[in-house]
Amino acid sequence: LPNTGLVDPAIRPLWRDTDDFTHVIRGIAVTVRYVPTNRPIPRLSGAEFEKWERQWYQQISPEPFVQYLRPGSVVVIDGHEDGDTGTIGSNNILGWKLRGAVGVVTSGGARDTDEIIKQKVPVYYRQPGRGIRPGRNEVESVQRPVTIGGVLVRPGDVIVADGDGVVCVPREHAEAVASAARKILESDKAGRRKLYEKLGLPPDKTIK
Repeated sequence: LPNTGLVDPAIRPLWRDTDDFTHVIRGIAVTVRYVPTNRPIPRLSGAEFEKWERQWYQQISPEPFVQYLRPGSVVVIDGHEDGDTGTIGSNNILGWKLRGAVGVVTSGGARDTDEIIKQKVPVYYRQPGRGIRPGRNEVESVQRPVTIGGVLVRPGDVIVADGDGVVCVPREHAEAVASAARKILESDKAGRRKLYEKLGLPPDKTIK
C-alpha cells in the first residue's frame, strides 16, 4: 500500500511528548462529519441565547458518535476543512476519553488548546479553532466514510499517529501492514542499538 493512507502533514499533533511518547495514537476509527451551517442566527440575549445554544448542541450539532466509543477508539472528525470552528474542546474531549477514546484526529480545528495540552489527550488537527459549534456547523453523518487530509477513513479502519503525522490503514489490510511494520521497526531498533553502543549513548525505550 505505498503512500495509501498518508494523511496531509498539515494535520499534525497539538502537542508532543518526547520522553514517553504519550502523544502517539493507535486505535480504531469512529467517524463523524460536520459541515458548515446555512441556518440563520437569531438576535438573542441572556436566557434566550442560552436556550438557543443548548438546543443547537442537542439537536443540530450533537455528538452522536459517542455511543460507538469503546476502549481503543479514535475519534475521527471530518470538519470540512473548517479550522476556525472548535468542534473539539477541553470539556467534551475528556468525556470522549472517559468512554475509551485514545485520541482525536480532525481535519478541522480545536479550541481550548492550552487546557487540552495540560490534560494530555492526543489531538491531531489542522489549526486552533476559536468558535463554538452553535451557529457555525451541524452534524451531517456518523459512522460513515469520511475524508481526512485527502485520505478516506471508514469506521473500523486503523489509525496510527505520531510526531510524523497520521496514517489510516484499511481494516482489511491491517494485519498484513502491522506484520510488515513490525519487521521494519525491529530491524531499525537493532541497527540503532549498535550505534547507541558505539556512541556510548544510554539505552532508551526507542531501542528496546
